[in-house]
Amino acid sequence: MTDKPSEGPRPESTPDRDSGGSSSQPGGSSISDDAWEKFVQDAERDHAAAPKEPSARARMVAERLRALDEAEARKSRAGRRWGRKKAPADPWQPEGWRTGPAWQEMNDRSSRRRKVWSALGVLLAVAVALIALKPSAALSLLPGGSEDSAGASASASPLAPETSRPSDAPAGTAGLPTREQPFIGSPADRWAAGADAIEVPKVPKAVRGVSAARITTALRLTKDFLVASNLDRDVLYGAEPKKALALVDPLQRDYLSDLRSALRHPTVKNDPTWTFTRFDPDKVELVGTEVRVRGRMTVEPGDNAGQARIRADYTFVYPLAKAGGGSEVARTIVRRVVEVDVLDPARYQGTEGRIWVYDLDGEISNDNCRDGDGLIQPLFQADLSASPGPSGTVVDPYDRSRELERAEGECGTVSRT
Repeated sequence: MTDKPSEGPRPESTPDRDSGGSSSQPGGSSISDDAWEKFVQDAERDHAAAPKEPSARARMVAERLRALDEAEARKSRAGRRWGRKKAPADPWQPEGWRTGPAWQEMNDRSSRRRKVWSALGVLLAVAVALIALKPSAALSLLPGGSEDSAGASASASPLAPETSRPSDAPAGTAGLPTREQPFIGSPADRWAAGADAIEVPKVPKAVRGVSAARITTALRLTKDFLVASNLDRDVLYGAEPKKALALVDPLQRDYLSDLRSALRHPTVKNDPTWTFTRFDPDKVELVGTEVRVRGRMTVEPGDNAGQARIRADYTFVYPLAKAGGGSEVARTIVRRVVEVDVLDPARYQGTEGRIWVYDLDGEISNDNCRDGDGLIQPLFQADLSASPGPSGTVVDPYDRSRELERAEGECGTVSRT
């Protein structure tokens, strides 16, 4: 923005009586040659500074910034279900997200306004020049915006395996998920993928009278159960989790009966998604071939002699798009905590080669907050207006330093997906 000529009356020039030199103007007024030359220069400067239509690349940058705003709104509305039943959220923005100073705090003096606009004009000119000279460098300044960012994401060093509870939540990262980079902008970008991310710890000695060999076998079977429940491609698309069911001790008749009933006729109180990760293949499709996983398994003494307890705590991150080739990618985060009792056969009855499920808890983030349909329904941008109202405190689904709450029947709020 440039300064406007004064709107008040301009003093008339009078002839220089000493030199006799003057410049006559229509209407009886006159102006000196120096003043006229300054006026012409100011007019040319104002014309050169007039706003021009932004280039195609500048419009592309503006569109990407707008997409970032929409994605932030979508992330905060993503549903969360927790306890043994957990779910979605209210629009949320980090403090200061794309906001400016309050109008009442701005100085009214025109000189200050001119300084502000002048500074913005310089920044805009630099940005336009950078885009014109090197588009890839300019777009790399945007989260997830260039080929260079793809390389940086791909080369990010993977995290070491989790061996104990983290002390705090992972730091935030920038970028919007795409089909080419579905984990960008998420801590899961540095997580291991698939079954290899579930590592079986070594057991050096017996625990509460249960041999190390028996516990090691149970750890392996617990891993198989997690894989069959949360990573099997057919199960993710809604198929019956036969492998997972076959791993449960048949002596747990009531538990198995409830699971099979939930798969056939899901209800709010008996929803299979609290044990198995399942999506509707007619609505969504998994993006790429990877599911990112992070967590750990531990072994603790059981409640009684002859009992050891395995606690498996893992978070699974699923990148999804609408079925049929939708371009928008949304992530659903599922955290499972499975506790398995390992029994001394001299004291307790059990079936060899099966696991005895003591407890199972979970949390599902980015879901439509409706229990009872037997499937996880992730939210996309167009779904936000139809999602239920939120309640509860804001929770980071990537924060593995916290325990799962048991607050059934509420729609929780997530800070990111």
